[in-house]
Amino acid sequence: MKKLLLLPLLFSVLILNAQTGKNAINWPDSIYTGKQGPFHVQGVAVDKANGYVYFSFTDKLIKMDLSGKLIGSVTGFVGHLGDLDFNEEDGKIYGSLEYKNDAIGKGIRKKLGEQGNSETGFYIAIFDGSRIVRPDMSAEKEDLLRTVYMPEVVKDYEAEVHVGNEVKPHRFACSGMDGVAFAPAIGSSNTSKKYLYVAYGVYGDINRDDNDYQVLLKFDISNWNKYAQPLAQGHLHHSGPEKPLEKYFVKTGNTNYGIQNLAYDDYTGNFFAAAYRGKKTQFPNYDLFVIDGHKKPVKSQIPSDNKKITVSTLSLLQAGPADTASGIRGWYFQWGATGLCPLGDGLFYISHNKKTKDGQQQSTIYKYKWVGDTQNAFVRVK
Repeated sequence: MKKLLLLPLLFSVLILNAQTGKNAINWPDSIYTGKQGPFHVQGVAVDKANGYVYFSFTDKLIKMDLSGKLIGSVTGFVGHLGDLDFNEEDGKIYGSLEYKNDAIGKGIRKKLGEQGNSETGFYIAIFDGSRIVRPDMSAEKEDLLRTVYMPEVVKDYEAEVHVGNEVKPHRFACSGMDGVAFAPAIGSSNTSKKYLYVAYGVYGDINRDDNDYQVLLKFDISNWNKYAQPLAQGHLHHSGPEKPLEKYFVKTGNTNYGIQNLAYDDYTGNFFAAAYRGKKTQFPNYDLFVIDGHKKPVKSQIPSDNKKITVSTLSLLQAGPADTASGIRGWYFQWGATGLCPLGDGLFYISHNKKTKDGQQQSTIYKYKWVGDTQNAFVRVK
């Protein structure tokens, strides 16, 4: 009789755990990648349903299980594979992929000993993780990757604009793209449908006034199968959406190469944006910002090409240290620019990247809890 009485209580606990997500996965305190070559880690994504972690190391993607065992890798990129996110709707990994002839692009090709195509191309790379089953699988020769071209990014990257008496390359100081995240429409109560958000890289030129905003593009990917093409690095394709659904701007002050990692956290309903600090003295130069996902975009004017243009702007979360001169809120936080991945219930995996004496790059992701007070953004948990 006592067993029968306990059954409803046990059933209630199971339902509560399923609804809250608590105790669903016993996340390890840390996961170590091992040495991965000359290029540093760029992003981290987690497949919660199957227990896999994906890391991008600039010229390759690696797949590990939660014990830190290497399951497979995708190699052969001669561009810049950046931030990652996992799309729970289709079970695929999405990442930014750049081909450009600036200092970064030239540096990558030099390290790889490549003399090939220097054509500019910006893509979303879409990996089928179920097909990544062994190390050193080819990005071009094996059927596990599709790419979608980003003409809006190329257009701003290749544009020339006036800044004072000078002509400068790159509208909005666009250096390409890096941060990617799936999230609901910003400021909407409907959280069931998620869109892909892509963040520009932004050059840290201190002698221009049009690079103090981060730029986010919003896409509905439900029809992207018609655009997706295999990767052909010797002949870059131009198959992609003509323009995004929305283009947003958020004032953070200048940063060095823009949002490196963009992550949407279901628990708070906000976007987390990790960057390399800027150098303009009129700004606090935080390296972590939180974009308020609950506030609707508003129309504002920003400088571009020696004039004011009207754009949709987003709001930073009114939390953390406040810079009274600029009104910008954010945090000084050493980590996150090389990997920032929400796990639920306020937990995150955050990458600590490291270069060994022999020049090998590696990462350990550690478990953190979001705090967001005036002193701390995150605290380590075990």
